[in-house]
Amino acid sequence: MPSFWEHVKRVLREADIIIEVLDARLIEESRNKEIEDKIARLGKQLLFVFNKCDLADTATLEKAKKEYHPSVFISSTKKLGTTILLQKILELSKGQPVVVGIVGYPNVGKSSLINALAGRNAARTSGESGFTKGFQKVRISRKIVLLDTPGVFPYQKKSGLDVVKIGAVDYAKVEDPEIAALELIQEYDFLIKGYYRVEGETADDILEQIAFKLNRLHQGGKPDYDSAARQVLKDWQKGKIRA
Repeated sequence: MPSFWEHVKRVLREADIIIEVLDARLIEESRNKEIEDKIARLGKQLLFVFNKCDLADTATLEKAKKEYHPSVFISSTKKLGTTILLQKILELSKGQPVVVGIVGYPNVGKSSLINALAGRNAARTSGESGFTKGFQKVRISRKIVLLDTPGVFPYQKKSGLDVVKIGAVDYAKVEDPEIAALELIQEYDFLIKGYYRVEGETADDILEQIAFKLNRLHQGGKPDYDSAARQVLKDWQKGKIRA
């Protein structure tokens, strides 16, 4: 069976335009520089598509608009920006028939994007990272064919927290959820305290208050940090904790 990277390389060879799907909340964390380098070496057109734009803060989006070209901001679940994306694809192809490759980390929303563009369930989707297992070809119009790939990690993997934050590793599969949740709380202290309506000076204090607030307790009333931590990671990955 072909490896993930063999699927990706095939897409990069066959596509005229490559869309890199990024998490609009976590742009740098969800970029795959290794794939971007491969696209540049092949001389292919790269189009940045920022998904989940409805969950990102305005300042982040405005900064991205200035730094990433060409780019389009969408919410595939709410079908925002898909018409603009189709127009951008045809603009880049100068109105000619075009094959568009879709790449990105697991669970950034590649399959949901294809479904939104096609207007039907053309690519199967799942909340579980790594759900897309192989090469998929979808015709979405007379002039546009999309090629989907499995989500892949670069050879030089990002840090553990990075892949947790962008959902590339599902919250249920994180090996040490407490450490990941504490790092997330430390980085997004204000957001997380606001979402759960808790207080605390340190990440440990905040996680403890969340455990009490959610009634995630062991027998005897002691905080169940593992359970509380997984809930924090789940709420983050599901887009409930918004900027």
